[in-house]
Amino acid sequence: MTIETLRFPPDVNETVFLRDYWQTRPLLMRGAMPGFAPPIDPDELAGLACEAEVESRLVLEKDGIRPWEARPGPFDEDDFAALPDSHWTLLVQDVDKHVPEVAALLEPFRFIPDWRVDDIMISYAPDQGSVGPHVDDYDVFLLQAHGRRRWRIHTRPLDENDYIPGLDLRILPHFEAEQDWVLEPGDILYLPPNVAHWGVAEGDCMTYSVGFRAPELRDLTRTLSEVWVQRRIPTGRYRDPKLSPQSASGEILPEVFEHLGRTMGDLPFAADPLFRVWVGRYLTETKDNLALDPPSAPLERDQFAVALDRHGGLTRSGYARMAFCRGENGQHLLFVNGGDYALSSGHGELLRVLTGERWLDREDLSPWLRDAECLDLLCRLYNDGCFEFPDD
Repeated sequence: MTIETLRFPPDVNETVFLRDYWQTRPLLMRGAMPGFAPPIDPDELAGLACEAEVESRLVLEKDGIRPWEARPGPFDEDDFAALPDSHWTLLVQDVDKHVPEVAALLEPFRFIPDWRVDDIMISYAPDQGSVGPHVDDYDVFLLQAHGRRRWRIHTRPLDENDYIPGLDLRILPHFEAEQDWVLEPGDILYLPPNVAHWGVAEGDCMTYSVGFRAPELRDLTRTLSEVWVQRRIPTGRYRDPKLSPQSASGEILPEVFEHLGRTMGDLPFAADPLFRVWVGRYLTETKDNLALDPPSAPLERDQFAVALDRHGGLTRSGYARMAFCRGENGQHLLFVNGGDYALSSGHGELLRVLTGERWLDREDLSPWLRDAECLDLLCRLYNDGCFEFPDD
């Protein structure tokens, strides 16, 4: 059976759907594929799940070794024979890649660009089978292929960390439905990203999930970075620009950032303040075996001030690799072992002292100890293991 278009609700067509619903709000489409006949039956789906090249999972809400246990495939007949009568689900990914008749079901969705399609996942569940209340980061059309499934949803914002810890699946701890439908064969429920949903089988049922790829933005950027490195960054090592003697040996001068930006293929983001942060962190990274050793008992600011008076000064840890740069936006940055500390303008001389001396005498530090921001910084550096008292 070939289905070329979806049957939308009255007053909705492809244009209206993309304008008013796509990635915005759910849409229930009754009879979207009238007369739909599933291309594969539950036994054939189970057969696919027994093949090593097919990605599959079994989810057991109960009767597993823990609640909502997720078992990866491939499976065999004994695995299926041992399943309970209810409360489990078989999920098979990328069925469209393995079964041409299933791939043909993508045709009605081609008003959305092909490159956005991820896969058609098919789930089979006996009565009460479910994968629990959860959210997904992608768009999905849930086509009811066989039997009935009850769907409950809510659209309230959720924190990305709002799930029950210690489970195989990211199950929501609290779920109060705003809408509730039972889907029959041929019905479709469209869900945009991040809409909480919970589907439960009412008797044996099969659901086809037509999912649309949603790349993670940081993954995209990492991939772009790899391409940029391969095609735009010259081989070889860093070479200094023309150097002049520095009064502050711990300072990374502005011309270093400019030179690095040019050397690294005229980076378009070299003018961004974050570029300075990255450079400073990178240049002060150290070996894993030279990690700083924080004190066993960190001090509050007032406790630190008293201890500094008593000890008369601070010793820089031999493991501390330090540098600093003066800020362009009223903020200086101190870098230590791949980390960074911010300090407002007017305190550049303190950073010169911190990075230039191995022993910091209490009297030499006295101009800054009356400033709460500077005292906070010194206390943080002590608590992070950058500096120690002489007898620590």
